[in-house]
Amino acid sequence: MEFFIIRHAQSTNNALADQRERVCDPLLTELGYRQARFLAEHLATGRNGGEEASSGDPEAGITGTTGYGVTRLVCSPMRRALLTAQPIGRALGLRPEVWLDIHEHGGIYLDHGEPVGKIGYPGITRRELLAEFPDFIVPDELTEAGWWRDGYEELEECEARAAAVAEKLHGLSSADERIAIVTHGGFSSLLLSHLLGPAYPQPASYHHDNTGISLIRFKPGGHISVRFLNRIAHLPPDMIS
Repeated sequence: MEFFIIRHAQSTNNALADQRERVCDPLLTELGYRQARFLAEHLATGRNGGEEASSGDPEAGITGTTGYGVTRLVCSPMRRALLTAQPIGRALGLRPEVWLDIHEHGGIYLDHGEPVGKIGYPGITRRELLAEFPDFIVPDELTEAGWWRDGYEELEECEARAAAVAEKLHGLSSADERIAIVTHGGFSSLLLSHLLGPAYPQPASYHHDNTGISLIRFKPGGHISVRFLNRIAHLPPDMIS
């Protein structure tokens, strides 16, 4: 079993100079849409940065004819992840599956400042998602009331969720699949920490640029191999964010 953990493309919130202007469920920037297209082509073909020739990485099972060989595609229910997964699904001929439990730390919220503070919002509804992303597989828990009902998620809650997702992935590790997971920077760092276990006296942080890819390989006997972290060779230098 192999898991490709991928951060979404650049969102409008990522590009803000003033975080007070953030929105609760941002779209992608123009750069973000381009990043997502480059990522999709890379996963499908193994080509880097628009190169005409296929480069590949045979040791990682990536070739110039089959690309990354992804057999299953899952994504967060946040719009920036959905919009990143959409061109990937088209390029790979896969229907993206929405996993509610791989959303970013905090959930869907806005910080309104004192005295109101952080307020949660419901997120995309089932009807909205299927209208915009008709090929996606949507869980029953995502309803017309949206999917987020918990206000602001504290870090401790996110840590527990990441631990549960890591356990879920361990449970899938005996299958012969290559799963691409489109998620978020903060959550992917916590997820990797729980997958790999503590390696340092202080918690490690695993940085991902927009559309950065990490490959985690589960081997027989429960051994885990990190093939690469935050690979961004598919992006030209001026598109890295």
